[in-house]
Amino acid sequence: MTIPQTLTHTLVQLIRRQIAEGAHAPGSRLPSIRELAARHGCAKNTIVNVFEELTAQGVVEPRRGSGFFVCATPPRPKEEEEGSLSRAMDVVWLMREQLKHDPGHLRLGDGFPPVEWLHDVRLDKFHQKVVRTGMGALFGYGSRFGYLPLRQHLVQKLAQHGIEAATSQIVLTHGANQALDIVIRNFIRPGDRVLVDEPGYYMLYGKLKLSGARIVGIPRHADGPDIEALERELKLPGKPPLFFTQSLAHNPTASDTSPHKAHKILQLADRHDALIVENDAFADFKPATAPRIATLDQLRRTLYIGSFSKSVSAALRVGFIACHRDLASDLADIKMLVHMSSSEYCERTLDVILSDGHFSRHTARLRERLAHATEAACHQLQQMGAELFCAPQQSMYLWARFPAFTDARPLAQALMAHHVVLAPGSIFHVDPEHSVPWSRFNVGQLSDPRFAAAMAALLDQQA
Repeated sequence: MTIPQTLTHTLVQLIRRQIAEGAHAPGSRLPSIRELAARHGCAKNTIVNVFEELTAQGVVEPRRGSGFFVCATPPRPKEEEEGSLSRAMDVVWLMREQLKHDPGHLRLGDGFPPVEWLHDVRLDKFHQKVVRTGMGALFGYGSRFGYLPLRQHLVQKLAQHGIEAATSQIVLTHGANQALDIVIRNFIRPGDRVLVDEPGYYMLYGKLKLSGARIVGIPRHADGPDIEALERELKLPGKPPLFFTQSLAHNPTASDTSPHKAHKILQLADRHDALIVENDAFADFKPATAPRIATLDQLRRTLYIGSFSKSVSAALRVGFIACHRDLASDLADIKMLVHMSSSEYCERTLDVILSDGHFSRHTARLRERLAHATEAACHQLQQMGAELFCAPQQSMYLWARFPAFTDARPLAQALMAHHVVLAPGSIFHVDPEHSVPWSRFNVGQLSDPRFAAAMAALLDQQA
């Protein structure tokens, strides 16, 4: 496995932070080189380099035959090491690993559908239609809310989900990730307590860490968030927190929140004056009538985030926030301050795509392909002896574990030797040091015979 040059620096920062926060007391022995290499899925030489750097910084000291120990009075971390960016670097490194596209490797933990599933939405054939919508306007910044005709299309799309909204309640963004950024900038200050699904979307965790938020994970079950845990957190004194959740096609567990739990979540939000941020990035892969929190709430306490990165193209970077009218204006102002505007060219392109009846046929085919792929992937993993967290009818991901591996990181490390890249479960936890047996599997990639061959070889070794 090729380790990025920044991994040593990242691990040095991580251990320094753990020491500063009391996870390793002064004078205590640190885990061995072998233990840390297995925990972080890297070579022993990398950990040796980490210990050498920590020793040079006066943070740890080696003791012959006994290992490495925390110095009795470790130096105070530098100001930049105490900042929010250093706390987010573990997520940044993991994100870079997930976004690599080496054709020689099977990206089993990939976050996107197979490219061939999107071939019938060729962006090049829509360019002339985009130009005909008004070439002169493409040289300006556009509206802070985003391209009006596209927002009009989104009003119709939300109505199919049972969500009533006006164009003034919709803010277009550079994908769902910018939407999350804008919400975080508006509501969250350093030290604020924020609730999230756990396991959950690791890029959201990184954004929240960068903002200085105190992240609290709400355990995710096969039918949605743990309601008792959510209620306990909402009852705590202090500013009512936001709760970031994915009701449908949850990333990474593939679970859907049941209608009963969706009602309970809204009841708790009303009782404790909390807001729900519902990320529905896979809306086009689910039936339009599938129950969403925003459908029950009608955007009173819900900020609904959508995206077309999965169903059309990640290159377009078009997403949106739908929310209360007054809040939408505030979020549009933040968007303008941070990024001036979103890309009107991309928004016009998507508007042309949605105007074509081809898009509804495309999404129908996507759902059909996904249903077949999900069924085949569930069967394949179960035949290989894996345990599924849940068995959805349609989901881009499956959350599964193999009994022979109590921590998915060594499994991911072993699969790399076979050119198979896995997404181990620790990535999707608030504390990435957490040992997790589960992994995220992309159902569109599981049929590749390289995975079955690699797992057969590893399981034979375990026998």
